[in-house]
Amino acid sequence: QEKQGRKESLYIVSKFANDYFQKSLWETEEGKTIGLSYFQERGFNKETIKKFELGYSPKIKDGLTKAAIKIAFDKDILIESGLSLINDSTGKYVDRFKERTIFPIHSFSGRILGFGGRSFNPKAKAKYLNSPESLIYYKSKILYGLYQSKSAIAKEDNCFIVEGYTDVISLHQNEVENVVSASGTALGIDQLKLISRITEKITLLFDGDEAGIKATYRTIDLSLKEGMDVNVIIFPEGEDPDSYSKNFSNDEFKSYLKNDALTFVDYKIQISKLNEQTDPKEIIKRKRDIFKSIANIPDALIRAQYCKTYYKKLDVSEKIMLKEVSQARTQVGIDDNF
Repeated sequence: QEKQGRKESLYIVSKFANDYFQKSLWETEEGKTIGLSYFQERGFNKETIKKFELGYSPKIKDGLTKAAIKIAFDKDILIESGLSLINDSTGKYVDRFKERTIFPIHSFSGRILGFGGRSFNPKAKAKYLNSPESLIYYKSKILYGLYQSKSAIAKEDNCFIVEGYTDVISLHQNEVENVVSASGTALGIDQLKLISRITEKITLLFDGDEAGIKATYRTIDLSLKEGMDVNVIIFPEGEDPDSYSKNFSNDEFKSYLKNDALTFVDYKIQISKLNEQTDPKEIIKRKRDIFKSIANIPDALIRAQYCKTYYKKLDVSEKIMLKEVSQARTQVGIDDNF
């Protein structure tokens, strides 16, 4: 009962903070000048800003903390929520998110769980800051934008997964609403299970740099193990979903996402430059990487169909490809008869 009471207190103080941040954005000169200007420079209109309940935390070091204490919020709850900190040098309570634009993080049902903040102070230790984990906020079990996107994901029977908050918001403004972000962490099983409650189909829209490719490879295998259907979009070098969407009209961008999606096999063939390799050992290594991904699929019929579809493209016989996939399953400790 005590734990449940603390959880409810965290929800209530998070709701209070969310209202405070929005009011600061829309009703103060500082909020309008810094916060609202930033969001508008990113191309977000007022409807979008309100849809995602974006806000601003002012420069004053304890504005939120004082406002919360004034209406009798417990200091311990403010600390536990991560909204307030104790200043090491003075021992006073101060705001964690001061002088930042605020991105509230919602639960599946729409309750406020925590916040992400972007700093405008060059002296800030971190440009981006998230709430610490608490009784209500677990990064690995949350997807940014899922609350706003869940009905569109169900309607489209597909979920786009991007890297950042602004990618989610930009796509919504481009009328692509079936999109979520992993909230600044590597996508995990609990987050995939959240998506699979709505759809089995995901499309990865990660950055095309080395870190983005690494994250895509990891997410492909993790998603396949969960029995999900995985496609990938490759953006031109130096582009991400946010920046690239600005080059198109809404209809053109939606058409691009629909027509340029690759299966995970075609993505790996393209990214690994398989068809440009001349060293036999390197060719085999890259093919086996694809076989290992197919081996993650739990459904034997789907695995067999991938082999049937791709054996010619991978320049092996279907029989050998089936055998390689079967061996890959054995190597990771999956014992079954293909």
